[in-house]
Amino acid sequence: MSYKSSPRPVFDQPTLIRYQDVTRHVWGDAETGLVDDWIYASTDKIHQLVFGLAPGKGFRHSKDYRTVFGADELLVVLSGVYGCANPETGEVRVVKPGEAIFFRKDTWHHGYALTSEAVRVLEFFAPPPSTGTSGAYARTRPYVETATFTQARFIGNWPMGKAEERATATMHHLRDDDMLWTLDTADTGVLTGLYASTEHLTAGKVTVQPGAQSSFEVHGGDECLYVTEGVLNVHAPDRDGQVWFEAHPGDGFFVPAGHKHRYMNMGGAPASFIFGVAPRYRA
Repeated sequence: MSYKSSPRPVFDQPTLIRYQDVTRHVWGDAETGLVDDWIYASTDKIHQLVFGLAPGKGFRHSKDYRTVFGADELLVVLSGVYGCANPETGEVRVVKPGEAIFFRKDTWHHGYALTSEAVRVLEFFAPPPSTGTSGAYARTRPYVETATFTQARFIGNWPMGKAEERATATMHHLRDDDMLWTLDTADTGVLTGLYASTEHLTAGKVTVQPGAQSSFEVHGGDECLYVTEGVLNVHAPDRDGQVWFEAHPGDGFFVPAGHKHRYMNMGGAPASFIFGVAPRYRA
């Protein structure tokens, strides 16, 4: 199977993206393995998808499908236990639900479902494929002929070598203790934690308690989100100020750069979502 670019669903206004309407795609070939993609949005600023691996399956790379890109990538595990490996350096991370992996451009990566449970991973990718950072860029990188899945230099020097391993890591395993936390100044029932924030991508998670609502916000980039828990209400006013939406787990939402919006919870249970903004978080 020769290389085929992923579809690129684009929106130009605040849009609720229902799970049943998400663009489906299959990535890979016989050498890499096949990966199921649910592509939520792919604008000129950000790319958001969920990918899936069957129990015990995974993906590698091939000449046609090279898993090294010119972008920042954040992967958040939604279900299953995900093994993320850099075949060039030998780094291996074991990532559980709610945890994340972050890496920057030129980082080769493979992924595996390590248990009997299927894996689902939410991915944010910026700069996005529409800017030439995916397949076209990958073909310019030196090819990794032989994969390695161990950092042999630490055998005989572990855990003493842990500080060196962290200092030279290309893949950053992020848990709650690694996040940058913020309480909303208007309502402390809204808690935000950032996984990563760079010049290309800011990504994090938000929990909105029952009855709470966030301050209005405006970003300098496009925002994509994915609802993980509860019922989330998004208020994204038009000129009449009356437009709001209701999103459920598995649904996404898109807000274009510069559009004012806020989050509300009109239900009786916490609502949570994971978001990515690119390129600029601040307006």
